[in-house]
Amino acid sequence: MDARSLKYFLAVVDHDGFSRAAQHLLIAQPSLSQTIKSLERELGVPLFHRVGRRSVLSQAGQELVGPARLVLRDLQAAEDAVAGLKGLQRGTLDLVSMPSPAVEPLTTLIARFSQVHPHVAVNTAAAFTAIDVISLVSNGSSEIGLLGTDAPAVVPELDVFPLQRQPLVVVSPANAALTDCPNVTGEQLAGERIIISQRGSLMRAHVDRLIAEGIELEIAVEVAHRSSVLPLVLAGVGHAILPEAWAPMARSAGLHVVELEPAVQLHISLISRRTGLTPVARKFLDAAKKLASDKNL
Repeated sequence: MDARSLKYFLAVVDHDGFSRAAQHLLIAQPSLSQTIKSLERELGVPLFHRVGRRSVLSQAGQELVGPARLVLRDLQAAEDAVAGLKGLQRGTLDLVSMPSPAVEPLTTLIARFSQVHPHVAVNTAAAFTAIDVISLVSNGSSEIGLLGTDAPAVVPELDVFPLQRQPLVVVSPANAALTDCPNVTGEQLAGERIIISQRGSLMRAHVDRLIAEGIELEIAVEVAHRSSVLPLVLAGVGHAILPEAWAPMARSAGLHVVELEPAVQLHISLISRRTGLTPVARKFLDAAKKLASDKNL
């Protein structure tokens, strides 16, 4: 097993198949296929299941993704350390974020970082729950994670840096009855149609808590993708409870936004492994911490 084999393996994973991976690597597809077959023979297990024209990761392949990224990242870190003598000129940063922190503060963090390091490529992966983010950082698939929790995050095996707190807000159609309220209580939402996300988010947990307290809410739609929420509110389907990160987009679309009463906070934190970070990841963490300490987030 060598770095080239792992690079080719990850290319197939990241580009959803052998054909696109070969195009990305600028090699012939038979050469790529032969390299993967050699890697499978060496490991003694299939890494992909061939289903028609598609290649689907086997269980062994799924287990190899994280360690393979770690190996290539460590090699890149060695190269970057030498190149870093002349300053951080290039590199790749692998991030993972939950949906709402990916709107903000991640957008601001990447924008500010890219201004200073324009030739660093940033890859962002999506995770729905805090547990998913922690898992992807712990297994090496991502170097840095951004998560939102209902209380300050504590992850014993990782470094945690609190970035900010965002209040939950109620987003309503412009002509809804709640638009006259300076803020909204759970009782005022009784009888209203609510758009919710799947379980695992603070927003869904808050709606479930209101229902458990006896407040009758009508669940209009349960969405798998958070990006569907604002269009549904805009279409008049119902109200939504979201972190404040979504408020600027909601207001620009003509929707009404008010805070919940009593306030409910989403605690947003950065997490990373304690050792083995690339120079790029360390620079990003330093920049994020400075922005947070300067209250520019």
